Amino acid sequence: MRVFLFHFKNGILGENPILRLMIGLCPVLAVSVRVENGLAMGGAVLFVLTCSSFVISLIRRVVPPQVRIPIFIVVISTFVTIVDLVMKAYLPPLSRALGIFIPLIVVNCIIMGRAEAFASKKPAVWAIADALGMGVGFTLVITAIGVVRELFGFGELFSVNILPQNYQSMLFMILPPGAFLVIGIYIALLNSLSRRKRT
Repeated sequence: MRVFLFHFKNGILGENPILRLMIGLCPVLAVSVRVENGLAMGGAVLFVLTCSSFVISLIRRVVPPQVRIPIFIVVISTFVTIVDLVMKAYLPPLSRALGIFIPLIVVNCIIMGRAEAFASKKPAVWAIADALGMGVGFTLVITAIGVVRELFGFGELFSVNILPQNYQSMLFMILPPGAFLVIGIYIALLNSLSRRKRT
């Protein structure tokens, strides 16, 4: 249980894919304009990462090393297809908002990176802990970025007006540079908290 918690927490803080590893940033820049987009993207990545890590860990001893990457892609694309079809069937507005970034989860650096670096070398329970931690860490950060960008970019949260009617929207926040700015602020805050904890 201690090892499970270690790997789970490591994905949220110690090796957070966005704030520490700086990987998988393309969907973060593109879809974090609104909070609901961040939550949906985070949920999709969490599902695909957890399911694919579990399966890859189970089959790791029978997969020849020479063909491991194509097999990993087949496993990952299976779960991405499930997410894509479910979203199209039950959440069509979100599916349209996320667009090409749901199918592109197949080649997301977080998914492929954890499959190659962790799930293909560790037991299934540890692979699930790592995937859950990475997925939750990704979801928390992309949602937090969406809160700031939607609030200052549109004056809204969950498409509901929060700021006064005469608020001048900051166009900068709904463009990719706005996402970079928010990511930079979050990294600075996390580094500051880490230094205080060590001293």
